[in-house]
Amino acid sequence: MTDEQIKIGVYVCECGINIGAVIDVAEVARYASTLPNVAVAREYKYMCSEPGQKMIQDDIQNLGINRVVVASCTPRMHEPTFQNAVAAAGLNPYYFQMTNIREQVSWVVEDHAQATAKAKRLVSAAVARVAYHTPLNARKEKVIPAALVVGGGIAGIQAALTIAEGGYKVYMVERQPSIGGHMAQLDKTFPTLDCST
Repeated sequence: MTDEQIKIGVYVCECGINIGAVIDVAEVARYASTLPNVAVAREYKYMCSEPGQKMIQDDIQNLGINRVVVASCTPRMHEPTFQNAVAAAGLNPYYFQMTNIREQVSWVVEDHAQATAKAKRLVSAAVARVAYHTPLNARKEKVIPAALVVGGGIAGIQAALTIAEGGYKVYMVERQPSIGGHMAQLDKTFPTLDCST
C-alpha cells in the first residue's frame, strides 16, 4: 500500500425489488459507513444507471474517494460498467471492488434479518479487501491458441476432441504407452456391450 490516506466509497444497490425487497439496503449502507476507511456510504435504487454511476464519479471528484465498493448484482453483469465509471472519474479501475448481494444473498436467503446480516458481512469483506488494492494497467499479451490435455483416459480424449473441434491445436500428455485409461482394459462396456477399444 502507498502512504496515501484511503478513502472508500460504498454504494449499495436496491436493484429495484431484486435486492431491496429482501435486504434492508439502508441498514447495510448505514453499517458500511461505520467501517474503517469508509468516507461515504450511499444507497440507490439502480446503481448501474447513469445517475448511479454519476453519484460514484461525483464522490470521487468532490470527496476525494480513492477506493470504491459496489454491493449489487453479479460482477459478470456490471463489473466493467463500474470499472469504466471509476476510470472516467480519474481513478484507476482496479481500485474498485464489487460484492454480489443479489445472487448470493437476496435470491437465496428468505429471512430478511439473515439476508441483511449476510449482506453486511459481504460488504465488510469487500471494504477490507479494497483497502489493499494496488493500481494496475491493462495490457495485451500474445497467446498461443492451443491447449494441453493431461491424461489420455476417456475424459482426456473427449476434452481433446472437443477442443480440436473448436479449431484449436491440442497436445495430449499420457504417462502410459497407450491412451484409453481403464476403459481400454475392459472387454465390453455397459449398457450397450460395445467393444471398449
